[in-house]
Amino acid sequence: MASAAELWQSARGEAEAVVRADPVLAQPLAKSILDHDDLGSALAFQIGQRLGADDDERARFTRVAQEAFASAPELVEAASLDLQGIVAHDPAVTALLPPLLNYKGFVALEAWRVQNWLWQHGRRDFALMMQSASSERLQVSIHPSASIGTSVYLDHATGIIIGADSIVGDGVTMMQNVTIGRGPERPARAPRIGRSAYLSSGASIIGDISIGDFAKIGAGAVVTHDVPVGCTAVGVPARLINCPDDAIPA
Repeated sequence: MASAAELWQSARGEAEAVVRADPVLAQPLAKSILDHDDLGSALAFQIGQRLGADDDERARFTRVAQEAFASAPELVEAASLDLQGIVAHDPAVTALLPPLLNYKGFVALEAWRVQNWLWQHGRRDFALMMQSASSERLQVSIHPSASIGTSVYLDHATGIIIGADSIVGDGVTMMQNVTIGRGPERPARAPRIGRSAYLSSGASIIGDISIGDFAKIGAGAVVTHDVPVGCTAVGVPARLINCPDDAIPA
């Protein structure tokens, strides 16, 4: 995988090529890409523009995102891996620039990384304010206390809800209208999603359960029990199909 600095140079090169091919895009691409020195600066601008309702709010969100990225460069590296994950997993994408500029799921995920940084540093009211803005303007609501890995792809990213304390592993792909959240049991605990799992549109994963690495959850499935590594869960309530032999209890 390329570093954030290497990815940024590639994205700038793509933007310069687009401007040469279509000068009408020179001004918007200057504001969003070419006027920035690095990926963190461009991401902070995107977060402010997409989450803010007015100039003051856009400036405020941009400033806080810049602060987070400057204090925690690993957030920018995580964003770089997320972007490369989109290019690797989405057959409709052949370049970095389209998801960087146009995929609201990518912006929502990187905004969550800022919110999580705020949450961990005791600035919880501001984190929740950003979560509310993301929910309202991007239709993606990820609680700041959640834990999410890298190379994660929120595809289409409308109606996605990831509740408090949920855990999402590296390489997970999540389609629209997925819900991950606590169940009615007390004490309430959140789901844990394993590496490279695939969550189809409309899936609901509820309660103190684990979804194994490389598992698949079918469209509209309601999952309230563990799904072993490599299995597929479908239906309401969900049942297991296509499990590897070693995932089936003796």
